[in-house]
Amino acid sequence: MSAVKFGVTYFPTDYAIPPADLGRECEARGFESLWVAEHTHIPASRESPWPGGADLPQEYWHTLDPFVALTAAAMVTTGLRVGTGIALVIQRDPIVLAKEVASLDHISGGRFLFGVGGGWNREEMRDHGTDPALRWGVLRERIEAMKEIWTKDDAEYHGRYVDFGPMWSWPKPVQKPYPPILVGGDGPNTFKRVVAYGDAWSPIVGRSSATPFEDRLAEFRRYCEDHGRPGIPVTVYFVGRLDEEQLRRFAGLGVERLICYVPPAGADQVIPRLDRYAELLAKL
Repeated sequence: MSAVKFGVTYFPTDYAIPPADLGRECEARGFESLWVAEHTHIPASRESPWPGGADLPQEYWHTLDPFVALTAAAMVTTGLRVGTGIALVIQRDPIVLAKEVASLDHISGGRFLFGVGGGWNREEMRDHGTDPALRWGVLRERIEAMKEIWTKDDAEYHGRYVDFGPMWSWPKPVQKPYPPILVGGDGPNTFKRVVAYGDAWSPIVGRSSATPFEDRLAEFRRYCEDHGRPGIPVTVYFVGRLDEEQLRRFAGLGVERLICYVPPAGADQVIPRLDRYAELLAKL
């Protein structure tokens, strides 16, 4: 049974435990990483259905900027890794985002993990000028363009959605060639995206699904093998009540990292949850 890295994720809202406080508490209990969600806003029209159920929780429109929140956590910790879970790349300028990623990796001493995705709220995308029908092409080009900025002294990129001539941009990331890119989602083309421009796959497990995760994981590994990229690691976001059996299940499956949620609430609710997770982690 492989060793599993254990992370914590939450929505860093204006009414939840501050990210610096949560970062300290996570590191003190031996967790490997802290992850935060992103939504710039939620359009009041509420046309797009939420994948998690009928009623969208209010934390979705109360989130802090993820890079500000993660910087706060990174500055009060020394070994805790900090990650976006996920960054909505299609809603961000790639040149600015490349600077934010590199800056956070620089000031954290190389502890940033870059979770990315295309999102689900189509109205939110449109408000940022992205056509939802084109978002996967936009996502790919922005990732490719950022890789050029991170790895080249004279960076340039010429695509359909991203186009810029030779430029200079520092700092470069501490991690080489750049922070790991974890591709979120579990749609029909997710595996293709992971293999094309990702360093890991990060699905949400625990919501209703027609395919058991064990089967989906085996399918992913076969796909990676068939397309010349065997051994791509998997980070799982687990939705549900974690117990020792579930923890050992994921360890036995060989996932690299298991991330569990804490509520966007005060320390009085979050700390007991962290303590319970820490007890489970000690058993593994």
